[in-house]
Amino acid sequence: MSSTLIDPVVLKTPGHLVVVDLRPRSDYDAGHAPGALHLDIAEWTALPLTPDNPAEQQALWSAEIGKLGIDGSRPVAVYDAGRITDAARAWFILQWAGVDAAVVDGGWPALRALPGFEAETVAQAPVPATYQRPAGHRPVVGLVDRHGLRTQLDGAVQVLDSRSKAEYTGEDLRSNARGGHIPGAHLLSHTALLDARGHLNAPEVLRRQFADAGLGAGQPIVTHCQGGGRAALAALAALRAGLQDVSVYYLSFGDWARDDSCPIVKP
Repeated sequence: MSSTLIDPVVLKTPGHLVVVDLRPRSDYDAGHAPGALHLDIAEWTALPLTPDNPAEQQALWSAEIGKLGIDGSRPVAVYDAGRITDAARAWFILQWAGVDAAVVDGGWPALRALPGFEAETVAQAPVPATYQRPAGHRPVVGLVDRHGLRTQLDGAVQVLDSRSKAEYTGEDLRSNARGGHIPGAHLLSHTALLDARGHLNAPEVLRRQFADAGLGAGQPIVTHCQGGGRAALAALAALRAGLQDVSVYYLSFGDWARDDSCPIVKP
């Protein structure tokens, strides 16, 4: 697949793709893209948050990917209910693990609006496969942990905070004991990255948004949010804007705030 973002029209005849629907099971059962498999994204969201399952465990993710019947022989397209954060999360994990994956722009609402689109109601059961990360694989978007990010807060990277303004200022703590933002982080909320139709903004719009947020094209960017999904969407947007050297601090601010040794700025 030549792009990390694909037009929903591709899924009208998706024979060359593995298609994964990330919406709730009841929505999937009511109608989904032809041939689409179902994945409960909540399971993938929870896995890295357990003490013995950090995001970096390749063997764990290879097993999860294999459960879906993905063996690496075909590209994978993922879509969600339209917010794109779930699809971006799955895409980030897949591409980091070595799968050729892309997000369906606009998700299910865009699919459903296609002229002549006919939803399928027969559930597809995945045939488990063996998946192994290709030797020497270099992901399009890298993975950064808390310790790695701390060593780069001297200006080696630009940090993009894709949370809401209230989270950034510390007014909204979410589930954190501490609120605020990572020192030097630039705020660019994930909601600003989508247009009124729920599609990712055009490249020229995104380039302007990144520049207005103080994020330049000549330095590595690390995105984060509270728990990974919005950060993955921000990374997808950075790629669409033509930025290079993009990584995701996947465990994000929830992980950072739990470590009292990690500095937090609160205006």
